[in-house]
Amino acid sequence: MEMEFGELLRGEEAEGKEKHVPHIEVGKGRGREDVDVVRIVVGKEVPHPNTVEHHIKWIELYGVKRDGQVVDIGRVELAPTYTNPNVRFQVPVKEFKAFCALAYCNLHGLWKNCIEI
Repeated sequence: MEMEFGELLRGEEAEGKEKHVPHIEVGKGRGREDVDVVRIVVGKEVPHPNTVEHHIKWIELYGVKRDGQVVDIGRVELAPTYTNPNVRFQVPVKEFKAFCALAYCNLHGLWKNCIEI
């Protein structure tokens, strides 16, 4: 049996919106109306552990432009015990119709979430 990449991705249906699903927020940068920011938090409702044994290793953000083109916006590598899975990207939000995030937990695998704006 051949496995598809999509079968590796887990979302809300796997555990609800608790500690693994990357939560995506779109807003302004620290009170500046001219700066758009996309924030991703893993563990917004239930904090994710941040230990050497159990942690979020990285977070990636993708944008879907109005014409359907997918853009790899960035990736943040996180060190266990020293960093929390809470990252921000400065992005020209008006150019996009959706954002998708991936987060990798060293114990529980790959998690996804997308929002339309």
